[in-house]
Amino acid sequence: MNWYEWKPYVPVAERKRQAKQEMDKLRKKGVDIQPVEITGRKIAKTFWGEAWCDHLESYSDYANRLPRGRTYVRNGSVCHLAIGQGKIEAKVSGSEFYEVSVRIKKLSDKKWKDVKKKCGGQIGSLLELLKGDLSGEVMEIVTDRKTGLFPSPREISFECDCPDWAGMCKHIAAVLYGIGARFDEQPKMLFHLRGVDHNELIESDAEIATSGGQGKKISTEDLSDVFGIDLQTEAPKKKTTTKRKTSTVKKKTAKKKTAKKATTTVKKTTPAKKTARKVKAKSTASEIVGKKTPDKRKKSPKK
Repeated sequence: MNWYEWKPYVPVAERKRQAKQEMDKLRKKGVDIQPVEITGRKIAKTFWGEAWCDHLESYSDYANRLPRGRTYVRNGSVCHLAIGQGKIEAKVSGSEFYEVSVRIKKLSDKKWKDVKKKCGGQIGSLLELLKGDLSGEVMEIVTDRKTGLFPSPREISFECDCPDWAGMCKHIAAVLYGIGARFDEQPKMLFHLRGVDHNELIESDAEIATSGGQGKKISTEDLSDVFGIDLQTEAPKKKTTTKRKTSTVKKKTAKKKTAKKATTTVKKTTPAKKTARKVKAKSTASEIVGKKTPDKRKKSPKK
């Protein structure tokens, strides 16, 4: 067969069988195989996955080429897709087994600082961020074509070892959709792909909250269970202890004041009692003096 001739069509069932054989061989060699599995007609179902696909389709060049990969990703042809920092390595089953590589530039420091600044005080928790339970304003910030987290076409480069000369073959298109499906399961991989730390968005919220900002309080109840992160500080304990000490001091002070009042009352009443006793003593004496004392002398007999 000449280089310009197309290879014969291979049915989907046969492609899947061949792909499974290749994947089993790689697993035996110790390769961590991560297939993209789509259930239903929708490729992506969550905020981050849908936002990724919508972003790519918003560019006219991609919009015309991406549909070629939808069938491939839906029928399980993307047998392996691993996301790293600034790169995606994938294996796609077609007439043969093809290697696909996608490179994405790191998000610039300026863009990342702007995103953190604009989102400051508007994200309640890491769980809320990764689930995509964001306000409309935050969603506009992170999905903005120019200043958001998603790459523009000039920041993306890709290659496939298939014989298709098109700038974006169906294998590459399938992988780009597969990335969106992967964000459904692991949304934090978007931040890893762009070379930024998603925790920084929450830390900036924490700083605003502790400095008296109007941001929502950070919810940390589910973070340790889901992500192994605990953002609770010891500040509340210190405040509680201080309040207890203060209340104790206040109680002691109140007791002292009560004791003082009692003492002064005793002091005030004591002189009055003494005066009353003196008056009583005098009156008793005068009564005694006023009474006629009997004459004890014997009366002389009358002569």
